[in-house]
Amino acid sequence: MSAAIAAMLTAVAGVLGTLFAPMVAGRMTRRQRADEARAEEERRHFEERRAAYTAMNRASRHFHTLLKDALHRLRDGVYTEEDRTELEAGRRDYRDRYAEAQMIIPMAVITASHELNTVLAAADAAVKRIDRGLATASETPSQVLIDLKAAEPRLTAMRRVMREDLGISD
Repeated sequence: MSAAIAAMLTAVAGVLGTLFAPMVAGRMTRRQRADEARAEEERRHFEERRAAYTAMNRASRHFHTLLKDALHRLRDGVYTEEDRTELEAGRRDYRDRYAEAQMIIPMAVITASHELNTVLAAADAAVKRIDRGLATASETPSQVLIDLKAAEPRLTAMRRVMREDLGISD
């Protein structure tokens, strides 16, 4: 190959490099931005789930505690209007967190939360019936407290499933 042909090929490669460099750089920049946007979306989704789990776990545990307190007070004959109001606020908060979380959480967490909700809802209904004097013969505060103990392993199971979904291991 002659020096003239080599020089011409070098010039052509240089011109093509100059022409294609912005296109290649632009494509790489677009790909990088798309990757960054995808990573940001994943991070945002993770944070959204974590916040929902935190709120749902807190509300579930609080509602459980309020139910236990209500049953103790009913058993002792000291259940007040203030107790009813506090239980109602806890019930609403729990219901709202439960409903919000269902829109963004995976089925494994929904199943665990549903199992817990079944126990809490039954205890809540029993508290209302006992308070209104409409309880069945087997619905006493002491018996419902025993029944409510079934919520404790379900609370633990729900928290475990949430932590697993977030990638947290013990």
